[in-house]
Amino acid sequence: MAGAPHLTLDAVTFDYWNTLIHEDGTTAPLRRDAWAARLGSIGRAVADHELDVAFEGAWQRFNEAWEANRQYVAADAARDLLTDLDIDDPDGSLLADLVADVEVVARSAELELTPGAASCLRRLKDAGVRLAIICDVGMSPSGALRHHLDRHGVLELFDHFSFSDEVGWYKPSPAIFRHALHGLGGVDPSRAAHVGDLRRTDVAGARAMGMTSVRYRGIYDDTSDAPDADIVCDAHDDLPGLLGLA
Repeated sequence: MAGAPHLTLDAVTFDYWNTLIHEDGTTAPLRRDAWAARLGSIGRAVADHELDVAFEGAWQRFNEAWEANRQYVAADAARDLLTDLDIDDPDGSLLADLVADVEVVARSAELELTPGAASCLRRLKDAGVRLAIICDVGMSPSGALRHHLDRHGVLELFDHFSFSDEVGWYKPSPAIFRHALHGLGGVDPSRAAHVGDLRRTDVAGARAMGMTSVRYRGIYDDTSDAPDADIVCDAHDDLPGLLGLA
């Protein structure tokens, strides 16, 4: 755990996945099962291995798009799935149902706050710091992600949200970081910190903006060769002190 002394901060932005929220890996299988049930309900039952190949293909396309900073959301995955399975959808109703299934699964998934996150956020708010989320959205749409923050009683602590499916950019693009800082009232990057778990997106994006970068490794420790953050944090309970706010 390393800190950066003498910081003066007006705002702290947070990544979502594996920083504020984590899951046990069951959402993707539940999504697959929901889509299998949907296809079966219209008489288009697909063999498990065919569905698995199509589902994996959609996930691979998402990762490729994510790294290239091209948006790829649930509707894209569902459309590709139908194409891969050679299923016609002339009026788009099946596509709409598949996307709706993703929302239902995402809202019912067992997503949990990372340990100490709630108390950390409240301590930062008590210190007068503005808070925002900068999130690269995968298949679970931002509405569902907000739902889980609300379910855990922390949604109201945030002053702004920059979800990629609403902004149109993934991290590390400066556009999504600028969107967050503007939404927080035009905070100067030098007076803001960003907390996230990934070097390629969170750390690189924050550093390029001139923000203080914080790598949280309490859930996932990114050991890639990319440059590390200004601050490395193992526990949310330590974060306010590391930022000079406690």
